[in-house]
Amino acid sequence: MDAEIIAIGSELLTPHRLDTNSLWLTEKLNSLGISVLRKVVVGDDRLHLRAAFEEALMRADLVIGMGGLGPTEDDVTREAVAELLGRKLEYHPDILAKIQERFRARGKKMPAVNERQAMLPEGAIVLDNENGTAPGLWLEEKGKQILLLPGPPHELKPMFEQYCLGRLKESAPKQVILTRIFKLVGLTESETEEKIGPVYKPYTNATTTLLASPGEIQVHLKAVGENREKLERELDQLADQIEEALGDFVFACGNETLEQVVGMYLMMRGATLAVAESCTGGLIAQRLTEVPGSSNYFVGGVVCYSDKLKVKLVGLSEKLLKQKGAVSEEVTVALARGIRRQTRATLGLSITCIAGPGGGMPHKPVGTTFIALAEAHREWSERHCFLGDRERVRWQASQAALDLVRRKLMR
Repeated sequence: MDAEIIAIGSELLTPHRLDTNSLWLTEKLNSLGISVLRKVVVGDDRLHLRAAFEEALMRADLVIGMGGLGPTEDDVTREAVAELLGRKLEYHPDILAKIQERFRARGKKMPAVNERQAMLPEGAIVLDNENGTAPGLWLEEKGKQILLLPGPPHELKPMFEQYCLGRLKESAPKQVILTRIFKLVGLTESETEEKIGPVYKPYTNATTTLLASPGEIQVHLKAVGENREKLERELDQLADQIEEALGDFVFACGNETLEQVVGMYLMMRGATLAVAESCTGGLIAQRLTEVPGSSNYFVGGVVCYSDKLKVKLVGLSEKLLKQKGAVSEEVTVALARGIRRQTRATLGLSITCIAGPGGGMPHKPVGTTFIALAEAHREWSERHCFLGDRERVRWQASQAALDLVRRKLMR
């Protein structure tokens, strides 16, 4: 069984809204052995939607539409699919009663526009929505299956898990789809390919994909077949060889973030961490504190953006600052040492850089970054030169800083 996903909504064609539902759905479908052939984004236009569903039904056995089931005039998914299949829209008083009750429970009267959500294509199986007003729909047409799900993730996910997973499992193919993920930091895409290309190319029964983003590379392995035991054995063999080739550049073999991995190592070592940030403006502290339980190992930190605060809050020597400059190895090491001393943390981490777009010099171009880590009796420092705009430089700097902590805790 092959599937196609159609993300619906004009807002998804703007820079302001990103489709994340399709990523979640793909993972769920793959777990059933269903391959996703294609994903498309279509605005709230009935003719364009009709064409998208028509094309998808030519290619795929299962077509999932997400969004466009709301009460407003621009929600036209029901109309487009009904028109394509040659089915009338039927009024469902029971659906309307549920919507009215949902408003009544909140002490409100249902607006008349919500009546549109009770008009459903004939023959559709209704999927209850316990988290919103838009019911989901399951239709079958000439051996093909069409799923229409609401767009908001907090409505789509529970509906799919409760009403769709089990039913799809019954009709899903016998094949299984297995995946492995490696996340690594410190290598470029080409350097990664150079290390693992000779490893994965002999494996014709598994596909290897490299995904690059600022400060991080992901290696995705995928194998499809009917014999799960054999497939797992072969994929594990390939995964072991790739992990060996990449060494400690790999920071996770799953969905863990770098800050989660750093937190895990700090917990394992019984260590604490404090940070002194300049150019990253608190980004490292933000990432660390996004992890639940980070109060067990993250003491805190300061954003010492100005030279004055570097001296006042972290205890930096004014003489050193004038001699070496704020963005230098010596100052960054002194900041790491100072924040560790001020907070009495096991480790002190500091970072300075020229994030741009201005401020670069011939010997210190934009992107120049110094990172330092200090413990009681020794320090480590690194110099990097990251490429990209201000946002990319800052993010890559935070990645490198967290990775320095990870690598030192691993040893």
